[in-house]
Amino acid sequence: MRAGGGATVQDPPVKPVKGRGPTFVTRFLESRHLGWAGLAIGLLAPFIIATPYAMDVMTSAVVFVMLAVGLNIVVGYCGLLDLGYAAFFAVGAYTSGVLSTELKLPLLATVPAVIVVTVLAGVVIGGPTLRLRSDYLAIVTLGFGEIIRITANNLSITGGPSGIYGIPGLFGDATSDPVVFYYAVLVIVAVAVLLAARLGRSRIGRAWRFVREDEDAAEAMGINTYKVKLAAYIAGAVWGGLAGVLFAAQLSAISPASFTFLQSALVLMAVVLGGMGSTPGVVLGAIVISLLPEVLRGLADYRFFAFGVLLIIVMIARPQGLWPHRSRER
Repeated sequence: MRAGGGATVQDPPVKPVKGRGPTFVTRFLESRHLGWAGLAIGLLAPFIIATPYAMDVMTSAVVFVMLAVGLNIVVGYCGLLDLGYAAFFAVGAYTSGVLSTELKLPLLATVPAVIVVTVLAGVVIGGPTLRLRSDYLAIVTLGFGEIIRITANNLSITGGPSGIYGIPGLFGDATSDPVVFYYAVLVIVAVAVLLAARLGRSRIGRAWRFVREDEDAAEAMGINTYKVKLAAYIAGAVWGGLAGVLFAAQLSAISPASFTFLQSALVLMAVVLGGMGSTPGVVLGAIVISLLPEVLRGLADYRFFAFGVLLIIVMIARPQGLWPHRSRER
């Protein structure tokens, strides 16, 4: 710049600020290699612990991951508080159970029908309710969840309180080898997690995040918030229905007692604990919620007390979640 006398005065050189760059751990956590590492751990788990009980617990944890990822689309991506997510879990399980037992079909053959039914359920439930917000939406979804459970408890086609028994495995006959069934479930859930992550980074995923942060501002920008929210609700319904198919295949029997409000609360807890909107965080939260009670089984009657105390400690120490999304962490 020029001073008053016309002489040119140079600005002092700006020294570069030496800050700490991302560490190896940070770069690894933000890379795609982490997903492959998690999949490798899942593939190697049967070689480390191959008892039938351990395989059943790990299979249940993988199915729970599917549920948590589906609810993350609704709650984490779009910001819709859903307290009745077990309704879609029940719709998928009962649809596959009825079709497989009545028509003698393998469960994989019922997947197209399950997708259609869960999409219709998402439209029927979400259509009139997604115009509501906040607490009102949570109360209505809780009511729909209980309606689905009570309906299944009173219909003859669903077996009433006794449920449906003798459900075949994924490929027809009941899967006798728990390791083979575990690998089949792991591959299916891994594909579902990858699709959910890609969906969150897509154009519709960005619209979901805009709606989550400020629905009025998103609507002012030209986003049809109702259609965007309905798309998130339907996508979450499909993920929950497919998890119901895997659940029915694992137990070969389903009943209304498996689809209570407690199930919805546990799935929501996994999403919040892992980090809303973060796919790897939700996977981690689902694994913690599903496996921690088994780890604490040695405490007998006090294990659920210890489970609750540990959850409170984690939420106080990491209020944003165990593995929050980078935008939320910033």
